Amino acid sequence: MDGSAAQAPKPRRSRPVRVADEIKQWVVERDLKQGDKLPNESEMIAEFGVSKGTVREALRILEAQGLIVTKTGPGGGSIVGEVSAERARSLLANYFYFQNLSVADIYEMRKALEPELVASLAGHLSAEQIDELQALAERHPEPARSAEEEKQQHISSLEFHARLADFSDNRLLGFVIGFMARILTDLTVFRGLYDPPNVDLWRKGREHQLQLVEALRRGDAARAREVMASHMQVAEAFMQEQEAQLMRRFVDD
Repeated sequence: MDGSAAQAPKPRRSRPVRVADEIKQWVVERDLKQGDKLPNESEMIAEFGVSKGTVREALRILEAQGLIVTKTGPGGGSIVGEVSAERARSLLANYFYFQNLSVADIYEMRKALEPELVASLAGHLSAEQIDELQALAERHPEPARSAEEEKQQHISSLEFHARLADFSDNRLLGFVIGFMARILTDLTVFRGLYDPPNVDLWRKGREHQLQLVEALRRGDAARAREVMASHMQVAEAFMQEQEAQLMRRFVDD
C-alpha cells in the first residue's frame, strides 16, 4: 500500500465553517477595513447560496474569532472587526497549552530571533521608548527575598522583552517574540520555575538588560545583538536548572 492510500481522509468541514471562510475571502477581495459594514442577512443568503441558519451560524463563528462585530437594533448588522494581538496570543496559547512545551523549545526560538530583534531596533527607538525600557530594567534593584517576589521579578523581566517586541516595525517578528514572552510567563508560573529564588539569575538578567538599554541608547546594533545573545544563553541555562530542580523535587516527593 503506498503512502497516499494509507493516509486517513480529511474530515469534512461543516457548511457554516465553509461559508465563514467564504465570507473572510469576500472581505479580503473587497479590501474591507475595520468598521466597514457587511451585507445584510438577505444579501448574504443570495451571495453565498445558503440558508438563513447557515449564514447566521457562519457569522457566529466569525464573531467568536473576533473577525466581525454584530450589533442589534435599528441600524445594526455585522461590521468588520479586528483581532487584537493579545487575543491572538491567547488563542494560540490555548493550542500550545496541550503541546507540553519545554524551556529548551522556547529558548531555541528566542536565541534565533531576539538578538536580531534588538539589532533592528538600535538607532530606531525614541527617547521615550528607551526611557521606558530603562525603567523596566531598573524596576527590581534588589534580589527577591521570597518565592512570590521571585515570581514578580520573572514576570517583570519578560515584560521588558514583550515591550521590545511591541517596538518592532516587523509586526510578525514582534508578534512571535511577544507570544514567546507570554507562554514563558505562563510556563514559569504554572510550573513554579521561580522557586527557589535565584540571585545569580536576577543579577545577570538585570546586568544584561541595563547593558542592552545602553547599547540601544547609543544605536549600537552589534553590541545590542551581542548582549541579547549572551542573555539568552545565560537565561536558558538558569531556567533549565530551575526546571531540573523542580523535577528532582517531584521525584523526591
